[in-house]
Amino acid sequence: MAEQATERLVVAATPERCFAVSSDIDAYPEWAADIKEVMVEERDDHGRPTVVTFRAAAFGRSTSYTLAYDYHEAPGVLSWVQTKGDITAKLDGRYVFEPVDGGTEVTYHLDVEMKVPLPGFIKMRAQSRIMSIALRDLKARVEAAP
Repeated sequence: MAEQATERLVVAATPERCFAVSSDIDAYPEWAADIKEVMVEERDDHGRPTVVTFRAAAFGRSTSYTLAYDYHEAPGVLSWVQTKGDITAKLDGRYVFEPVDGGTEVTYHLDVEMKVPLPGFIKMRAQSRIMSIALRDLKARVEAAP
């Protein structure tokens, strides 16, 4: 059964800047704490990654998964769906960037389904870590000098 979670925070930057940093997937290992390696398999006509395989730290081990990115709502939304994964059956999500006073409200939505059943508290802890790292690290990168 899939677990869904949504978190929001305000970033002191424009929606366009937030989108630019979040869609620079090649750079994720430089700033996203648990991402160890990014392999871009395919790009669109604009050079943006459309199919990406990640190696990440999870549950004290290394995991890999492949995501297909969708830019149809850019720069307001960056979304993805998982096409392959070793421990996850589903890892679909999206960033939504909305202008607010003082910057951009970034909403991060994630839909996760594990291949192996896990106790609820472990799933909650893992989900919370993914969400907080994704938002905290994105905020730090976006607000750093370009």
